[in-house]
Amino acid sequence: MSLSTAPRRPAEGDRPDPAPRGRVRRTVSWVITALAAALVFAALVAPQLLSQLTPGALVRIPVEGLLGVALLLVLPARPRRVLAAVGGALLGVLTLVRLLDMGFVETLGRPFDPVLDWVLLDDGVSFLDDTLGRAGAIGAVVGVAVLVLGVVVLMTLAALRLSRLVTRRRTVPARVVAVLAVVWLLCALTGAQLVPPVPVASRSVASLAYQQARAIPASLRDEEAFAREASVDAFRDVPDAQRLAALRGKDVLVTFIESYGRSAIEDPRYAPQVGGVLDAGTRELAAAGFAARSAFLTSPVSGGGSWLAHATFSSGLWIDNQQRDRNLVSSDRLTLPGAFDRAGWDTVAVMPGTEGVWPEARFYGFDTLYDSDNLGYRGQKFSWSPMPDQYALAAFQRAAYGRPDRGPMMAEVVLTSSHAPWTPVPTMRPWDDVDDGPSYDAAIAAGEPSSEVFGDPEKVRDGYRDSIGYSLSSVISWVRTYGRDDLVLVLLGDHQPASTITGDGASRDVPVTVLAKDPAVLDRIAEWGWDDGLRPGAAAPVWRMDTFRDRFLGAFGG
Repeated sequence: MSLSTAPRRPAEGDRPDPAPRGRVRRTVSWVITALAAALVFAALVAPQLLSQLTPGALVRIPVEGLLGVALLLVLPARPRRVLAAVGGALLGVLTLVRLLDMGFVETLGRPFDPVLDWVLLDDGVSFLDDTLGRAGAIGAVVGVAVLVLGVVVLMTLAALRLSRLVTRRRTVPARVVAVLAVVWLLCALTGAQLVPPVPVASRSVASLAYQQARAIPASLRDEEAFAREASVDAFRDVPDAQRLAALRGKDVLVTFIESYGRSAIEDPRYAPQVGGVLDAGTRELAAAGFAARSAFLTSPVSGGGSWLAHATFSSGLWIDNQQRDRNLVSSDRLTLPGAFDRAGWDTVAVMPGTEGVWPEARFYGFDTLYDSDNLGYRGQKFSWSPMPDQYALAAFQRAAYGRPDRGPMMAEVVLTSSHAPWTPVPTMRPWDDVDDGPSYDAAIAAGEPSSEVFGDPEKVRDGYRDSIGYSLSSVISWVRTYGRDDLVLVLLGDHQPASTITGDGASRDVPVTVLAKDPAVLDRIAEWGWDDGLRPGAAAPVWRMDTFRDRFLGAFGG
């Protein structure tokens, strides 16, 4: 009798049970489908503002989703796949634009311009470098690149997956779409809102696409509009002998304080300290013989873009984007420093935040430029700010204003200690103790790193308040210590800070002050109706920033 060598047939109990594997696969499949639906739904109903991004604001019915599902239900297989892929990719791109819009509104107080704002990406990287360090900036850039690619790819894959789901059993999706379409129409007619001002009947994606489609030709046409505005200049042909005749023999100092906005003197979180600095400064300078008049200017920008505000103030033209700025500096427009230059003043620019070559200096009419390379500071940066404001003013005093052999001077000084992220904040010291770095390095080492403070809104607001107080104190102390009898000071902010500081809905107004010891100077602007002192009141006049050049040249012309 022989033994069989055939393999033993497994008993019923020995066989692997396929049910658990199948359940796992089905569970994973439904989880992926749920994530795909959540991703597409969030992209369709996301509100316009970051402050509106709450769970309640996402309870909406997106009309774009209803239309998309309806089309998928009636199209054949191949066009359906094409529609899903193209629609998903487009939704991914529009989602990225939405994120840019949210970021721009949060920081600059305006939406993203798809034509003109790409140049700002380089400034954003520089800001990250100064705030987070080189490694942090590189990591952030890599993360953004991954996010951009990931959003488009994942949105496309999600749309394809959902298209297969809704067409597998057409009856149920068709009924759901029909019911939701009726509900959407009723909500649209009644203006229903669960979380004001976000409507339940959502058309966010369609509105965003329409806004972007309109913004592109509008931005392209803006170049022609700017050329027409720039062709009008009432002061272009005024004889040089008559320019600024009422200021002959005076030193005129225009001083910008970074992010010094109306909120600094009116918001209860900052006004007590900043207002106290201004009121004390008014008294101290009055005791030294100086008087001041103050009001507000409406800046073309908010949250950033300081150079656009400087260009607006100097040129008398509304410069609210980079295209206008490029066209301005390639023109022969008369600027405020250029008018002083033509009338015989020595013109000086003090730009501690400028690194490397600044070819625009000649366009603006400056004979001499002092920047971060030649102001002599050898210490560490105060986050973004290359040097403390008090040091920049001390260096200006030594190199230019304090020279005994000079003639009348017009200087523009841009102070940067109050630039975001507003930490660490330098402290005032006696002018004889202002050194070129060692003592400031110790203060930086003792302070909190900006990368830690910038994540805490309350600390950021405290830093903003303290830095504005420091910048104002530096200017007031410099005038009290070094200001001559023939000094005329124009002190102003360039723009409001980001909405993290101001809150939503803040104006773009910045304080502006004209200060002098000679009463005849302020008599020339008496008709402006500005308030006495360094702090303008709530009812003080408000001008657009581009009107200042003409009013100033008119008031002090021959």
